[in-house]
Amino acid sequence: MSPSDLVSSHTISVLVDNEPGILARVVGLFSGRGYNIESLTVAETDAKENLSRITIVTKGTPMIIEQIKAQLDRLVPVHRVRDLTVEGPHIERELALVKVRGTGDKRVEALRLADDAGQHVHVAHMVLLVLDASTGQNAQEQAKQFTEVAPITALALTKLDGTAKGGVAISISDQFKIPIKYIGVGESIDKLQIFNKRAFVESLFN
Repeated sequence: MSPSDLVSSHTISVLVDNEPGILARVVGLFSGRGYNIESLTVAETDAKENLSRITIVTKGTPMIIEQIKAQLDRLVPVHRVRDLTVEGPHIERELALVKVRGTGDKRVEALRLADDAGQHVHVAHMVLLVLDASTGQNAQEQAKQFTEVAPITALALTKLDGTAKGGVAISISDQFKIPIKYIGVGESIDKLQIFNKRAFVESLFN
């Protein structure tokens, strides 16, 4: 087999305008000409200049790879096409997104295993706004003030074990687009429960 017939894998980087439809145009170029995409990632690289980078891994003969690069370069929103495989030493990595739910020892063990494998772990944090259900409409103003200064991601309602129904929470959740995660029905920690929408709505009418 001559070098011109040898099929090899290439990683191609395409710098493009960050605009609607560009990814579809790039993928359409590959599918329309029968080229295969083994993997594809897209990320914004310059928010000020409104640029994104599309990284494509594909296979083909040297002639096919040159055709792909030439045709990509002709697309109007494309600024630069680079073949990282032939430009010299570079780092290639696969990205895996794994969501793991755990508490206590299980959480610690999951983080340890990821660390032993040399992987970067992003630990998601919840910014919880705790509201006293007995304050009624005052809770609405509290939610407004807190959301203006902090990135609130969830709500918790306390003191639902008394006469307070916490109906204002529905209004707060809808207005600020923040989900209710927990409710408190007592003073101890074991009285903090995961929010159940059906049970909560039924309690409002009982």
